[in-house]
Amino acid sequence: MKGGDRDIIETESGVEKNIINKQQPHWEKVFESTCSRFGDEPSYPARKSAAIFEKEGKNKILELGCGQGRDTCFFVSKGFHIYSLDYTEGGLKTVEEKVRNMGLSDSIVTLKHDVRNPLPFENETFDACYSHMLYCMALTTSELEFLTSEIKRVLKPGGLNIYTARHTGDAQYKTGIHRGEDLYEIAGGFIVHFFSREKVEHLAKGYKGLEVEEFEEGELPRKLYLVMMQK
Repeated sequence: MKGGDRDIIETESGVEKNIINKQQPHWEKVFESTCSRFGDEPSYPARKSAAIFEKEGKNKILELGCGQGRDTCFFVSKGFHIYSLDYTEGGLKTVEEKVRNMGLSDSIVTLKHDVRNPLPFENETFDACYSHMLYCMALTTSELEFLTSEIKRVLKPGGLNIYTARHTGDAQYKTGIHRGEDLYEIAGGFIVHFFSREKVEHLAKGYKGLEVEEFEEGELPRKLYLVMMQK
């Protein structure tokens, strides 16, 4: 099998899966070394999303891959009720401490969870789902398809799914070690899934009102898509 089919098989093979599965302990070590790896200021996607949530009356928000909480703390400060999930214990502990210091612990629920597994919530639970760079972590296309369907399941009718992902115009695309599909292990041992516009549109199947914006972040700079779609 050639091209994408071969890549998918390689990624799904035991060897590649073992490498991908090592990302969780890798992130644990990263978060142990600093409490603010990405800074404390909210990201551009968080600020834009908060404005949309306020305008449309979205209050109960699911945040996936919250990391150390720079966006989480911003959402909580704006009065939203946040359910923040991450697969690192260190990240969640940092988030809890930051929110506790803000005196707003009642506004947040934290939960350790791997998004490759079903989301632990009932159908139609949330007004919106937000994730900044979770989609471009070490997740295969089939895992992203599953995640996107799970998000749709837990969203209320008309609920929003807003996510960001590094795209194929990024300077680090096709650098480092190829791990299958458009997954590359770049400097620092991080595996990134770089998105094409076609992948964004593929994952949007079953949603409506797809909007895609390009933006840049960080010193490289990282080049990302900001994707918004509605159930």
